[in-house]
Parts: sequence; C-alpha cells; structure tokens
Amino acid sequence: MRRCVLRVSCPVLFALSACSKLGAGTAMYSGAPGFAAPVATAAFKDEFDTEAYDHVPENQFVAVADDPRSTFSIDVDTASYSNIRRFLSVGELPPADAVRIEEMINYFDYDYPNPGDGQPFSIVSEVGDCPWAPSHRLVHIGLEGKAIAEQDVPARNLVFLLDVSGSMAAPNKLPLLVRSLGMLTDTLRAKDRVAIAVYAGSSGLVLPSTDGAHRDAIMTALTQLEAGGSTNGGDGIELAYRIAEQNFIRGGINRVILATDGDFNVGVTSEGALVRLIENKRKSGVFLSVLGFGEGNLNDSTMEKLADKGNGNYAYIDSLIEARKVLVTEAGSTLVTIAKDVKIQVEFNPAQVEAFRLIGYENRVMAHSDFNDDSKDAGEIGAGHTVTALYEVVPAGSGEFSDKVDPLKYGHAIQASPASASGELMTVKIRYKDPDGDTSQLSELAIGAATQPVGRASADFRFAAAVAELGLLLRGSKFSGAANLDQIEELAQHAVGEDPTGSRREFLALVSRVRKLTGDPR
Repeated sequence: MRRCVLRVSCPVLFALSACSKLGAGTAMYSGAPGFAAPVATAAFKDEFDTEAYDHVPENQFVAVADDPRSTFSIDVDTASYSNIRRFLSVGELPPADAVRIEEMINYFDYDYPNPGDGQPFSIVSEVGDCPWAPSHRLVHIGLEGKAIAEQDVPARNLVFLLDVSGSMAAPNKLPLLVRSLGMLTDTLRAKDRVAIAVYAGSSGLVLPSTDGAHRDAIMTALTQLEAGGSTNGGDGIELAYRIAEQNFIRGGINRVILATDGDFNVGVTSEGALVRLIENKRKSGVFLSVLGFGEGNLNDSTMEKLADKGNGNYAYIDSLIEARKVLVTEAGSTLVTIAKDVKIQVEFNPAQVEAFRLIGYENRVMAHSDFNDDSKDAGEIGAGHTVTALYEVVPAGSGEFSDKVDPLKYGHAIQASPASASGELMTVKIRYKDPDGDTSQLSELAIGAATQPVGRASADFRFAAAVAELGLLLRGSKFSGAANLDQIEELAQHAVGEDPTGSRREFLALVSRVRKLTGDPR
C-alpha cells in the first residue's frame, strides 16, 4: 500500500486521503488511530510521501474449541522499532501499518538463560496477568541463541550490494550508508572477504572480493560512491549473489548485505518478482541481510519480504548509533546464523484456555501442516540473539467466546486426553534446522497454568509487556483494552534494569514523545 503525505513541522503529522495535491483545509489526520488527532501549529510543507507499508490485519482471538493450535515462523527483524523511533524523533506518529509489534519487542535484549551443551538455543516461559486486560493472562515465551566467542566467528564472505540511485542522495541515505558499512569494515579480519556491488540504472562491480587485511581499499571504494540514476534492483541482486557464490566459503558466513531505500523502479520492479528471485537465490546457501535507509520513499513492504525470503534479517538504520548496534555490537546475531527455518507451534489445553491471541507475527503465521514440512521456509536465529513471543490468553470458563457461537450439530470430533488434567496451560514445540542442514530437529516445552500478578513478574516480562502495550496503542488495536501510557511508563520504569546500551531508557523517552504528540496528560 502506498500513501501520500503532506508533512508539517514538528510536532504533528497530517496525511492526505489520496495521492493528490490538496489544500491545508482538506488534509486528514492519519497517525495512529488509537489516539486523538493533534492540533496543527505550523504551515504545511509541500512534500509528498510515497512510503510503502503492507496492511496486515492483526491476529484475532481463536477459540480453543475451534482450533487449539497456533503455528508461526519466528521473526528476528527489528526495523519497525527504529522506523517508529524515526517518526517520533521528528514529531510524527507513525502510520499504523508501520507498527509490527513483534519487531518492537525483539529490538531489545532479554536476560534469558544460555542454552545447554549441544543446543542452539534455550526456551523459557512465564505467565502473568495481562496489563491491558486484567481478566486475561499474558504468556511470555523466550528463546536465547547460543553465543559465539569473537575468535570463533567463522570467516565471512560478504557482498555489499548498495543502492546508488538518485533517490539515495539525501544525507540520511547514501552518506549514512557509507559511514555505517565503514564501521563494519573496521571489524574485518584477514580471513574475511568483502566485495562491493552497486546498482542504479544498471549494476556494476565496484570492488572485487577483497580480503579484510586491505581495509583501506574497501574504505576507498565506499567513500567514492555517488548517487544518481534510477533503481534497477533485480540486476544488482543477480550480480551480488553471483559474486557471493564465486567466493563461497564452506563452513563460513556467506551473505549479501543489501542497503537501500527499497525504491526499485527499473528492471525487475514488482514485489512478487523480486521475492521469487530471492527465493531462488537462497538455494545457493548465501543468506541475505537488508538495511533500510531514509524517508519519503522508504519501501518497507518490499524490504521486509526480501529479508524474510532470503534467510536473513531486516533492520532500519536511522543513525550511526543504530548502525553500530546492528553491524558491530550485534554483528554475531546479525551475520552468524545458528539455526534456520525456525517454527513454533503451540497447543493450548482446553481445560485451561478458552481462547488465545498471538500478539504480532501477523505475516509469519503458518498453516499447522507446515510445522512438520521441512520444505517450508521460516525464520533464522543468530548467535546470541533473543526471540520473544507473547500470547494473550482467555482462561477457560470465562464464557467470552464459548457463548458467542451456535453449538455444533455433529459434536466435537476430538475429545480431551488425560493430559488435559495435568495442570499444563500449553505446550510449545519448536522445529529448526542447522544452518547448512535440510532436516529439522524438534524441541518441546510444557508450560504450567500457574500465574502471577504482573507486578511480581520478571523485569523481562514487564518490559516486553510495556513494549507490546505501546504497540497496541500505536496500531490503534481493537484489542488494546485498558492500555494507557501511564501504565506503560510504570511497567517499563521498573523493568529498566542495568540497561548497558541505554535502549530501555530510550524507550521511556519515546513514550514521553507519544504522550506529547497525543496530548495525553500525566
């Protein structure tokens, strides 16, 4: 979906209902629908916005009597959170479709236990009262990827695929891109290799695959890049994968890093064709990372899909601080894959649960039959990476859902088993493959029904709940219930912990920005 926006000076955002030039008097507010519209305080700037976001309807509650299972692919992308931060930093509420709650939650690190010997990740769970729906329960599921010591990181075969089209000329696009990849270049070792390919109206090789001992040559190639022309992304992708395959390191990290605003407008331009191209290329064993830059024409929709289908991750770079986080501090989780095609399937106990709702992961939901099908693609976990999922659960006997549908004429084909009396709330199954494997392995965890007040839950539980609650408000979710900024601040303030990167404190600052933009009094 493409939207056309007239910008105003900080701190408000107004949007047009169609991509046509309207006067100030006909503008319509199109920020987060869960909030009241702010009042315009400045003159409009005549600037159109063609940023593209998919409209993904949020997950609904599912009655366990209808379907006791939930199946989805994990998601380690973080782009939505830093993109939301970009909007808020210039005094605008983000479009509702830019808000992907799972990416907001997974932007942050959580203190999950390290996996045991031989396991690529650990699995933990916690159950507490749901802050925005006190009669419901909130189930927190966390995965912690195995960390890898720096000296044990395999040799890297990287191809920087860089968009140098005219749309990348802005300071927060190509110039920021060059400085960001310069940070990654500074971490290269002699055994690593980097090639640089670019694309605009046509694609080309700027730097052949070069070992990391020649950082000066790599930096020189980066700093000489200039923006100009249209955007032929398809040819660039073909070239980058060809270079990566020619320099493939068996047992190493083989990855294309695509840096762009996603505005493909020449050659293979349709989202479907680009996605099919990436799906075909991933068979080579080369993974894909996508770095989004800039504003105004950011094609979030296409970039997210390319990373998803390319066995990779999608991050949005809005600053040098974010670049360092993604490409230096978290380079292990960004570039080193420890498990691929990771799927989660949850089975709820009908004796304990009347209905459930997966919070976020809307475009990662899978058919139940896909869980055991090793041909189905799913998400990847990087070294030291945490993955978090939340379910909102309606306890059995509430009558919220069982009384809303007619009784079945033919009855239920499935009867409760003895395990339903076990006191378990649900069972979590996880399938995954080794990074170079084709056959999945299975891990399983039963979660008890015992719950606790949210105030007694762990700091990780409370902080993830606060992030999810803000996401519900920004999306204008019909499931936001009693969600409010006061509660979000209280939850997050008491769950900041040591916060070595300052990211949790920054979240609190963003909540304050939302409060000002929406006129929400303390």
